Amino acid sequence: MPLFNSQDILVIGAGVLGLCTAAELARRGHAVTVVDPGCLNASGVAAGMIAPAMESAVDDLSLDHAELLRRARDAWSDFAAATGVRLDRDLAEWRGGNVEVLAARLAALGFEHEFDREAGRLTTHEDWKVEPAQALAALGQGVCWVEGRATSLTREGAHWRVETTAGPVDVDQVVLATGASEAMAGLPEDAARLLGLIAPIRGQIGLVRERLTDHVLRGPGAYVAPMGEGCVIGATMEPGERSLTPDLERCAQMLDAAWAVMGQARRPLEITWRAGVRGATPDGLPMAGTVGQGLHLALGPRRNGWLLGPLVAGVVADEVEGRSSKEPALAPRRFI
Repeated sequence: MPLFNSQDILVIGAGVLGLCTAAELARRGHAVTVVDPGCLNASGVAAGMIAPAMESAVDDLSLDHAELLRRARDAWSDFAAATGVRLDRDLAEWRGGNVEVLAARLAALGFEHEFDREAGRLTTHEDWKVEPAQALAALGQGVCWVEGRATSLTREGAHWRVETTAGPVDVDQVVLATGASEAMAGLPEDAARLLGLIAPIRGQIGLVRERLTDHVLRGPGAYVAPMGEGCVIGATMEPGERSLTPDLERCAQMLDAAWAVMGQARRPLEITWRAGVRGATPDGLPMAGTVGQGLHLALGPRRNGWLLGPLVAGVVADEVEGRSSKEPALAPRRFI
């Protein structure tokens, strides 16, 4: 017998895209259940950046892509108020490296900023952040939970049966928010092919008890951002890597870059290094939306999961309810 029968929705995965989608569906009155093994995931191994300006400048994005990231940032205002996520709208700063080039890109894309050429300092209030631990806890309120790992799913008439390590679950609709995990057994061919396009990218960060900065500092090779009573140093981008064991040599290089960004002399720090694996699509944008009857994807945000969470959630929720996506650039079937 199944754990329960639901006339509504099962979200597989409790990272930022999964929990944002679950929270949005719950806000709309749906009965939502999340299945997840409960361990630390990539969304928890993050600084919680909601940074359309700096991300657009660093990656030299097109105007359309940058505008999508700006819409994603703007979606956080109402979403955070509704879900209890605390938003930090303090200053974000870039120091050193190709700062003039980045300033020119921000200007071309229409992001508010200030550029001190003499000091080599670029600042903006367009970039926000959240505390991942607080945000994940807030997003998880108001939904049911199954602590376990989903292993397979099958279509049975008008319903899906999802097998989990805690037992089977029968539901009308399923949202796959499984990060960079491989496709589970039973997926329809198109959905399995789409999941096969998602490449893993490892990111490593360091949690520091000391408060090294009061706002986000970014520069060549590292960023330093406030986190709780301390701060976080990040972050690597390592395509193809899946290991969750921190690479101490790369971490040391990142720490050296962080000291350079801060303009401070090196000194001993108490640091806990962590690694998480994110998923990325071939074009760097997430897959958000329907891929089959009662089956939806919320996957592949690259390093912008926190930025894109509410936008992806709104797209998936609309399609769950039978409405067309407001963001066709995110449609999974663009790759089919």
